[in-house]
Amino acid sequence: MGVGIEDIKAEWVEGLIEAVGGEIVVTTESVREEFGKDRWHAASVPQAVVHARRREDVVATLKFANEHKIPVTTRGAGVGYVGGCVPTQGGILLSVRKMDKVLEINPADGVAVVEPGVILNDLQEAVRGKGWYYPPDPASLKECSIGGTIATNAGGPRCVKYGVTRHYILGLEVVLPNGEVLETGGRCHKNKTGLDLIGMFVGSEGLLGVVTRATLRLIPHPEARAMLTATFAEFEEAAEAVQTILNSGWQPSGLEITDGFTLKAARDYLGPETLPDGNAHLIVELDGRKDTVLRDLEKLHQLVGSCGALSVDEARDKESCEAIWQLRREFSYSLRATGLIKLNEDIVVPRSKLVELVKFARQLERDTGIPVACFGHAGDGNIHTNLMVKDYDTDAAAREKADAALDVLFRWIIANDGKITGEHGVGLAKKRWFKDAVTPVAADVHRQLKATLDPNGILNPGKFIE
Repeated sequence: MGVGIEDIKAEWVEGLIEAVGGEIVVTTESVREEFGKDRWHAASVPQAVVHARRREDVVATLKFANEHKIPVTTRGAGVGYVGGCVPTQGGILLSVRKMDKVLEINPADGVAVVEPGVILNDLQEAVRGKGWYYPPDPASLKECSIGGTIATNAGGPRCVKYGVTRHYILGLEVVLPNGEVLETGGRCHKNKTGLDLIGMFVGSEGLLGVVTRATLRLIPHPEARAMLTATFAEFEEAAEAVQTILNSGWQPSGLEITDGFTLKAARDYLGPETLPDGNAHLIVELDGRKDTVLRDLEKLHQLVGSCGALSVDEARDKESCEAIWQLRREFSYSLRATGLIKLNEDIVVPRSKLVELVKFARQLERDTGIPVACFGHAGDGNIHTNLMVKDYDTDAAAREKADAALDVLFRWIIANDGKITGEHGVGLAKKRWFKDAVTPVAADVHRQLKATLDPNGILNPGKFIE
């Protein structure tokens, strides 16, 4: 078990400075408050912030913390939505944001080697300049760090075709809680040497070790892409169109759906002319060879039109496609602009249950009076089901009502073979449902792994593995 904040004596900060160097340790109140939160509503102030600049800084920090049993919470860019990097028990906030070097881009091997603080979009632009592609693309790609995407096994719209972060991690350098450095995997695109230790750390949310270097798999960048957007009278019709597209043998590189509440918020925020009329919106992206993409787009246009779409529009060049994705990224900001608190739940259901999820969300809205905004990655069943709550942070009754609605949502998801998180992680936000989302044996294996690698419980204590 990790030590509680009440047990921590300020005297250890001097020892930390001596162990790692005073130039990277910050104890000013404003910095500690800044680094004590992410984009969820919880916050907790650490006693010190360590700005690691190299692997040796991480090693020294963890050796000191492990010896003195001081909690350590690792933070990348701090743009998570579940309180995953909130230092609930104080201690040391270990920031790897300044470990931000792209160490190598090697097209001959099809790899990039990066430090954890590299911003995802910066990496993507760097490899694209050489004609290569790193596909994972969460909506926060211009803000989130590679280390954060590894910690949460982040996805994004294009994972329907290309897969999530785990599929692109060939090797990791990880500093374990006792300060030892583990190297696992490597540069080879096939590797069956021992257990899949990489998979143990991808998605581990900072509970098992600190990633200090990653070797990433690159693929050739698609030669061309094209998109279409469609509007429907009702969300259920758009959800049925998703199934029709997939059941007809199409493999889109993006397949996104948006409901009426979100569309209204977008029209209010961005202007009424931004989107055509309709209570549901569909985005479909294709990529591949230049000589086939536009022909495929014409066939897809006919198929989507036959699904009862009110309108179907095409984007046939890079600039038009980018404009659509930018619009998609604005949906989340549009919801925030309503003045309501957005409880951003990244639940996942089997694709065949997409329509059932939509119907359930509408019933939950009617039963609770809380608006439910649904949009997201329809192609893989990862629909962001957002409860839009007035005064969640200031009104205890409103919070209690919303939390009760979340409980109904997550229990329905679990009962229908879904998962409580597809991208953001468990963190603090979903901690209370974790024990119901996995079997007792699975929960015990989690605890055993944690106890073996982190027997003093210093790494990210207070989260979903007790």
